[in-house]
Amino acid sequence: MNSDNILTQLFFYEESNELVAIENLPPLNDTGLTRYNDWIEGKRTFALEEICTQHWIKTCSAGYITEVIFHPDGSLEEFTLFERNKTTGQWFLEEGILHLEIRKNESLYKSAVIADWSSPIHTAIEYKDDELHSYLKVIQTRPHLTDD
Repeated sequence: MNSDNILTQLFFYEESNELVAIENLPPLNDTGLTRYNDWIEGKRTFALEEICTQHWIKTCSAGYITEVIFHPDGSLEEFTLFERNKTTGQWFLEEGILHLEIRKNESLYKSAVIADWSSPIHTAIEYKDDELHSYLKVIQTRPHLTDD
């Protein structure tokens, strides 16, 4: 999945509150394109050095909340916030987008997290076994420091 498609899908969700598969996204008209460009200005790329230096909180639109620990070798551990049930997975950065792949029982969850400039709360669309599944918020416990 390319980064333009990921961004457009996330923009559409945040504009309409509707999960739509990439292949079914409507084209952006002039007004939509203007709103998209304004929206994209509020996004940034993740820096490698910020990923493994903190714990993260991940929550989905269904209310599931976990703590995520990213390790420098590309592995990750995810724990339910209160029961501390553990799952594992992998992460990688591509074009500044944080990609997650987490195995829970027989299911594989994939998401691409888009960083926000104004907040340590970032967003993603999640797929479960290659099917559209949920909207995520991924929160840094240490805010990103800007150079300005």
